Amino acid sequence: MSVNYGAQASIDFFSRPRPTREQRRILGEHRREQVPLESHAGLPAPHEREEALGILRGQEADREQSLVPLRYERMSQNPFAYLRGAAAVMAHDLSLQPNSGIEVQLCGDAHLANFGMFASQERSLVFDLNDFDETAPGPFEWDVKRLAASFALAARNNGLSRDEQLTACQISAQSYREWMSAFSERKTLDLWFAKVDVKWMMSQMKNSDIRSMFEKASNKAKKKTVDSAVNKLTEVVDGQRRFRADPPLLTPIDDAAVGTVVEALAPVFTDYIKTLQPDRAILLSRYSFKHLAFKVVGVGSVGTRAYVMLLESGDGEPLILQAKQAGASVLEPYVGESVFENSGERVVVGTRLMQATGDPFLGWCHGGATTPHDFYFRQLWDMKGSIDVAKLDVDGINSYARICGAVLARAHARAGDASFITGYLGTSKTFDKAIAEYALGYADISEYDHQQLITALATS
Repeated sequence: MSVNYGAQASIDFFSRPRPTREQRRILGEHRREQVPLESHAGLPAPHEREEALGILRGQEADREQSLVPLRYERMSQNPFAYLRGAAAVMAHDLSLQPNSGIEVQLCGDAHLANFGMFASQERSLVFDLNDFDETAPGPFEWDVKRLAASFALAARNNGLSRDEQLTACQISAQSYREWMSAFSERKTLDLWFAKVDVKWMMSQMKNSDIRSMFEKASNKAKKKTVDSAVNKLTEVVDGQRRFRADPPLLTPIDDAAVGTVVEALAPVFTDYIKTLQPDRAILLSRYSFKHLAFKVVGVGSVGTRAYVMLLESGDGEPLILQAKQAGASVLEPYVGESVFENSGERVVVGTRLMQATGDPFLGWCHGGATTPHDFYFRQLWDMKGSIDVAKLDVDGINSYARICGAVLARAHARAGDASFITGYLGTSKTFDKAIAEYALGYADISEYDHQQLITALATS
């Protein structure tokens, strides 16, 4: 039941009939006997864990050294911010516990802030996972645990009681389990093309407060277009549009270096174009290069190389692409090395597997001799929006947990085997309770690690 990218899939197509839904459910039930649902509540013992700071510092070598302090500054804001930047730490901790062995394409960093709105190719707003830097095949519950732990810390950060935190975590897992069961009954093609339309989602919301928050966020997202990005990030100098200077967050290339940059960028961009579908490459050929800047992004990503590229059509219509550095997934030490030589391709393939509708300009390349790293390209912004989690009360947290659990189930069902997972999870709340117990315990671990980070920063 593993994720198969290679030639074996073609051989199986002609030689092996596929098992039925019922047969796959039975396989899942048998797996439950081998790895009980209750076991997912287990946490790593303190003596088993590597020092969290050591794991984080191990990621520094491949980053811009001047930005490493900014990464830790963002992570130190609160335990939830710490969790966002500590995907590598949690991957190590997850590897210490028994796992189901039921493999899907994992997001790898499925905390609640990595869900949001963006434009579908049909230009409607959808709600989905939106960060796949750590994507890799692995045990399905690793994403579920990271999602639940993020709800524990977000709820804690918002002043909710421990019982309320536990409830939110359990709701996220229960929603995942129930929606996975529903997806397991869908026709194969219907499941593949299923997406969460924001307008439909809001019509299903019973809580008026969360519906109002989604409505405001969606209205804001609709205004977050390439034109608004251009207005915010660029200016006109001597009749030419270029990126503004706002170091270290946005650092344009020097005018004197433009020629050198273009010379180095041209072959790299050509390699990226080759990874696009022909129609997308034709669309992109209607634009030409205007300017380039280095842009700081995210929390855990701070220090990795991310560039924004300003393009214009012959009529001056803008388009901004982002090229983001892709390294090995934090999961790879525990699930095995990626089958892709280029980490940008790993990110793109994982994104396409898990998202119901994606960015038409998603592609990858290697940076070449001047920037010897793997990269993936995508549009900057394009109607991206998110909920301000810090403003969610107990009802809002619970509603959002239900939404994110359902969306994660859809992504896993698309890229994995919903019937196999459903057979394993069963119909009781045993899994939900185990995940909630784990999430609260891991939130305590993250609080401890966060305090260790603060202490280290204060004494450095």
